[in-house]
Order: sequence, then C-alpha cells, then structure tokens
Amino acid sequence: MDSQNQISPPVLAFKSDLPASVVVFLVALPLCLGVALACEMPPAAGLITGIVGGIIVGCFSGSPLQVSGPAAGLTTVVVGVVLNKDLGPAALSVIIILAGFIQILAAFASWGRWFRAVSPAVIHGMLAGIGTLIVLGQIHAMFDVKAKSTGLDNLLMLPESFQKAFSFDSENSHTAAAIIGMATIVALFAWKSLAPGKLQFLPAPLAALIVGTLLANLLPFATKVQKIEVPQNLFKAVILPDSASLPFLYQKVTWISALTVALIASAETLLCAGAVDKMHSGPRTNYNKELAAQGIGNSICGFLGALPMTGVIVRSAANVQAGARTRCSAIFHGVWLLGLAVCFPNLLNLIPKCSLAAVLVVTGFKLVDLDQIWELRIFGRAQVVIYFVTALTIVFSDLLVGVILGLVLSMLHLLHQFASLRVEKTLMEGNEFRIILDGAATFLSLPKLAATLENLPLQTTSLQVDLQNVSFIDHACIELLNSWRSQNESAGRKVTFEWGESRPKYNLGSEHEL
Repeated sequence: MDSQNQISPPVLAFKSDLPASVVVFLVALPLCLGVALACEMPPAAGLITGIVGGIIVGCFSGSPLQVSGPAAGLTTVVVGVVLNKDLGPAALSVIIILAGFIQILAAFASWGRWFRAVSPAVIHGMLAGIGTLIVLGQIHAMFDVKAKSTGLDNLLMLPESFQKAFSFDSENSHTAAAIIGMATIVALFAWKSLAPGKLQFLPAPLAALIVGTLLANLLPFATKVQKIEVPQNLFKAVILPDSASLPFLYQKVTWISALTVALIASAETLLCAGAVDKMHSGPRTNYNKELAAQGIGNSICGFLGALPMTGVIVRSAANVQAGARTRCSAIFHGVWLLGLAVCFPNLLNLIPKCSLAAVLVVTGFKLVDLDQIWELRIFGRAQVVIYFVTALTIVFSDLLVGVILGLVLSMLHLLHQFASLRVEKTLMEGNEFRIILDGAATFLSLPKLAATLENLPLQTTSLQVDLQNVSFIDHACIELLNSWRSQNESAGRKVTFEWGESRPKYNLGSEHEL
C-alpha cells in the first residue's frame, strides 16, 4: 500500500472519535436535563455536570472510553438534600466538594479496587430501589404534577395524579402533559423499528424528546404545558458556594451526605468501568486514576453549583458502540454540550418537562432489571433476599439505610457460609467410627464440631476423620482436633485423619496426623 494513502493512528483515532462524540452528545443531552429536573435542580446544573464530566474528567480519566455525567443513581440523595429545609442547594455544593475530596483521598490511598468489593445483590438492589423511586416521582412530573419528597408519598399520590391527568378537560394542562409524555414513551420504544434509515443515527431518547417538543409547541391545547428554563448565562440559574456556605461544614448531616455521595458515586463509576472494559479490547481501567478523576470532577461541580457525577453506563456503552478509540470522544461530547448551552439556550427552552420526565420513567424502569433477579437465584435465595431488602428499604425508608442494611445482610450471609460445616458420623464394622466433615471448619462452626466429637460410642476402638472435602480449616479447629486426638489416644483408641487440599502446612507428623 502506498505510504501516502496510509492513515496514521492519531488521525484514525480522531476520525473515529469525532463521530462517536456526536452520538454520545445526543445520548447525554436528554439525560443531563432530565436528571437535573428529577433532582429538583435547574437544567443548567445538569448541563454543567455533563460538560465537566466530558472535558475535565475525560482528560484525567483512568478509563478512557468511559463517559461521566449526572447519574440517576444519585437522584434520591440530591433530592433529599435540596428539599431539606436545613440544607438546600447551597449545602449541596459543599457536600459535592467534600465527596470529591473523599474520592481523591481514596484514590491516593489506592482504595480504587476496594470500592468494587460490594455484593452484586446490594448494587443491583440499590439500583432497583433508585429506579423505583425515579419512576414513582417522574410519573407525577410527566403529568406536570409536583412530586412529593418520599417514595411512599409518591406511591400514595398516584391515584390523585392519574385523576388530574385523565380528566380530559380542554383547559387542563395536566391532560396535555400526560398525552405528550405518553407520546414520548411510545416514540422512545418505537424509534428503532420505525425511524427512516437516514435518521437511525439519532438515539431513541433524543428522538423521543424531539417528538415531545414538537407536540408541545405545535398542538393548540398544549400551550400551558411546563417547559424547562435555561438562562442565557449558564451560571445564572445555579447557586455558587460562598462564605455563607461555610457553616454547613460543621453539620453532621453534611459529612454523612458527602460520604454517601462518595461511596455510591465511586461504586457505580468503578462497576461501570469494569463493564466498559468488557466491551472493548483497548487499555484496561486504572481504577485509582479513574477514582481521582471523578474526585476532581465532583469537586469542580461542587464549586460550580452543579450536580454530582459518576461514570454512566448508557453513555459509555454508546461511546464504545459508536467506535470511539480514545478519550477524545468523551472530551468532544463535553465541548458539544458547552456549545449548545452557550450558543442555543433558547432552543433548549422549547423542551417540555413532561417529555424529560417520560424519558426518566423509562430510565427508572431499566434500572429495575428483573433479569438480575434470575441471575442472583443461581447463587442462592439469600442473594435474592438481600436484593429485595435493599431495594424496598431504599424505596420506603432511606437510600443510605437500604445500602447499609444490604451490606450487613451480605456480611451475615458470608459469616453463615464460613460457619457452614456439614458433619456426618457412621459406625463401621469392628467398632470403627468414621466422621466426615464437609465445608469450612472455622471457629464459627467450633460448637457443632465439638459436640459431634465429644459424643462418640464408648465401645469405639478406631476413629477416622475424613477432611478431604473441607475447603478451609482455621487454627481454632486444628487445636480442637489436636486436643481430641490426644484424649482418645490416651484412652487407647487409634485416630487417623484423611486430608484433602485444606491440609495445614504446620503441626504435622505423618500423612494421617494433624
């Protein structure tokens, strides 16, 4: 091949990253706006987070093809802060700054990989609980009805909102919003199968948003439908932290909220990074570097009065599938968001809130991934119980309480597994007694093992202990067996042990001795 016709790797990457960045931008736009509204924050706050997530985090990211931005997973935490009369948006900025610093410190302590050490049942239960809360809240917003602050209140208010939406009064803006919202959902699901070939490049959420926007601005009965408000100056609608925000640093709830944001954002980001690694054959994720980049991004978002961010699987998957090869794609997508917000804010002001809410209702349903329940069943019913307890606690109580309860149940299940030792005893011919152990022999199973060893027939002359199926044995059980062997050998009984791979590498005499 002629060398003049060859494309150098940087140029080839640029030719792939530029179109991929447009796809990611089109996917990110409705989500940035929708998550901001779901968080009871100005749409500009979501756009700023998307811009920072693209341009700043994209430059420092340890996962080059991952794309960051405002995430639905943190919606309930943000709403809890914004609607708290003792906190509000000013406190949110402080919380996000602190959360960013926590992430940076965790990265310097090389804790990046440890954030992934969370039971999948807890993670998926958390996402299911958050998804349910989003659905319960955004159904009301889809009807232009203000949602309540808790999942239970939103659930109880559903009949009232449906009555407002389907009263079919020509002067009722709730009915118009409901029609546009449902049309948005229909367009969202039907787009891929019905879209003309030349328009297939448009992501379904953006296409559905365009449909909703056209209906809201063309239908005569939709004039009163609420629309988003993006100011000409992007920072005019957000509350920047100042000296008045300092007292929040002395409140316990501020630090608890910051730790919650840091933990959830880090876990979601690093799990997303692991999923992105499975989608491509390029460089693997540097988890500590990615965690530091997220901390930098969240600290900046806090100083700019925006929303917290995470790595987002929807945007990241779109980035990989669109053919991105380097971090330039994520950076460019942030540039496109900045250009749109600065140059065409009036275009964004045509978008109805009910359409954004409809997109988030579908997003919430997707977070409640029922397929995960069937996958968790493979690993036992306990995992399914942890999933549902975590999810339901989040819906009807609190996000942090649900996550902590899920983690506690996971630890209790792990302790139960470590304490799971099956003991069988059989009297053989010739007064020989055989004991078979199966499982983990730890101090937690010591009472059960001791009870079995101490209750043997008096006529026994020979004792065999089969430890071939013991997966692990700790010092406490070894001391028990040593003591028990000595006592029985002193009584004239022959004691032998049959070991498998768990045979300890110390305190051994012969092949059949402990």
